Amino acid sequence: MLPNSAPTRTITPGAEDKLPRQSTLELGFGIASAQVNSEAYLSFERSVAQAAPGGLAVQGASPQGPGALAQTAPPDNPQPKRNGLALPDNPLVRGSALQGQVHARWDEKLGPCVGTISDASTEVASLSLVNAIPTLPDVADLTGVLDSPRLDAPTDQAIIDGLKQLAGPLSTLGGVLSGDAAPRPDGSGSLVSLPHTLSARSTVQLVDIPGSENKAVRTTSTLRVTALTLLAGTPFEIQVRVVSQPTLQVTSTGDATTSSIEYTAPVLEVWQGGRPLGGLDAAHPTLDIPIGIPLTGVPGAEKLPIIGDVLGNGQKVSDALTGGLRKLDLGVLRLGVAQLDEKSSPMTDPFKGFQLGATARMLDLQVLPTAALGLPNLPSALVQVSLGEQIARAYAPAGGVVCRASAQPAPPPPPSPEPQGRAPQGLAYTTLAYKAVPMFWTGTAMLLIGVVMVAAVPTLRQPRPVGAASAASGLATQDDADDQVEANLATAPAPEETTPEETTPEETASEDTAPEDTAEPEDTEPEDTEPEDTAREDTSVHEPDSEPEDTSAQEPEGKSPHEPNTEPKAESPHEPDAQPEGYDDQGKPDEKSEGETGGDPGER
Repeated sequence: MLPNSAPTRTITPGAEDKLPRQSTLELGFGIASAQVNSEAYLSFERSVAQAAPGGLAVQGASPQGPGALAQTAPPDNPQPKRNGLALPDNPLVRGSALQGQVHARWDEKLGPCVGTISDASTEVASLSLVNAIPTLPDVADLTGVLDSPRLDAPTDQAIIDGLKQLAGPLSTLGGVLSGDAAPRPDGSGSLVSLPHTLSARSTVQLVDIPGSENKAVRTTSTLRVTALTLLAGTPFEIQVRVVSQPTLQVTSTGDATTSSIEYTAPVLEVWQGGRPLGGLDAAHPTLDIPIGIPLTGVPGAEKLPIIGDVLGNGQKVSDALTGGLRKLDLGVLRLGVAQLDEKSSPMTDPFKGFQLGATARMLDLQVLPTAALGLPNLPSALVQVSLGEQIARAYAPAGGVVCRASAQPAPPPPPSPEPQGRAPQGLAYTTLAYKAVPMFWTGTAMLLIGVVMVAAVPTLRQPRPVGAASAASGLATQDDADDQVEANLATAPAPEETTPEETTPEETASEDTAPEDTAEPEDTEPEDTEPEDTAREDTSVHEPDSEPEDTSAQEPEGKSPHEPNTEPKAESPHEPDAQPEGYDDQGKPDEKSEGETGGDPGER
């Protein structure tokens, strides 16, 4: 509807002025589309085959319609896909028994060098469309609306009166079209109907270039239909018989001199009422069929217009005109074929090559107004229907397409087997990635072995030394009695200096842990005086569960605390937990023991 009324939208700056203008609304049915693009943004869309029951374009923008059947490649599809199609309910087109088949191919190794890369076809058993013309008024009385500048007032009034006598408004061509909410299944009351099968097929393939090893890109569009009917079920029914099928083929070799467009125009015969109206072919591309209204009454057809060469009562118009019939044509039903539009241009992006394309239609049907139809704001074409529209484009790089199979050299012969006994040649280790896995597992195994060894082997303890060091280490482990022992030592009387008896090393080792009397009367004269810290050290050493005490403050003057005691000490063996003599169980000095500690230490 409204052709050449909307500018073509494009993302290229300045290209809108160079491209042809689009129709406001385009509706298509039985679409078969085959596309191949080696530079596609998405790899799986390099080959696309699609069959759709219908399509819609608004000002050149065509959204994806529902119910379409599609197949893409890669990956390659060895078998085609076939399924039924359902045409959505709409008030303009009605179809039945739609079938679609698609097959897209693209080999992972050979790429497009697989013969036919994309193939799509669509079949429809019956079709009917255009049961009303929405650009014409839908009222019968056009008084005050119709005003033709080329006609006088009496003629305008005669047209208005003649339109009032028709069975319907101009939008239904005076009652010829049904004007229903949707076309009828049998096609009656529709402007165009196809009672027989209509099929369309589109293919894209690579073909040989004469004298070259490379390939050319070829796109082919074919249409198969036996006949179609105009104004079916009315007295003005017109038969269009297809004698020769149309074929459009575009081949691009990448060079303008060898690329070509081949079009086989259809041959059509137009019949009405059992009589031929004319033929359509490349030599006669158009045929006009007038649409008018009678200005005088027609017996038996007073409420019908005049379309073609037949009146509503079946009488020929030529015979009625000789009998005094007056009529006025308000429109023309124009049929056209062989309308081929070609375009070609050299290309540099995305690669250097040559592109050419063509558009053809098997049959163009237009309802055009005449000057007598003086209505305001009428478009150039009241309605336009294109049957068998074919579009083909091909774009190939300079020199043609280089197939991978032909570009690759012959594989070298297999190497001869190595003699027995020779070690096979090792692989080259080029990166540390080869050693990452062995290092990982080696470290893991060592970690597990270490964990097992730590858990299984017991902790080795140091052996307890003999002598005073052993007693001191035993005292160091008794943290709980440390404070109690310090308190006992603070309250105990100062011990007298004693001289130990001579003992053997064995006795010294056994007596290291025995307590020693630490109390002497203050008036007792010690024999062989020794430093005071000896008795104090022996006393603290024999205390269990306590730490050594710093006795530097109680040592006598003239004796260094760090001077070793070289004389042996007389000690008796005891248990580590035994209480020293002279102290009770609470760690306090025993008064009885203090009285008995006098005398010579050797005697004790």
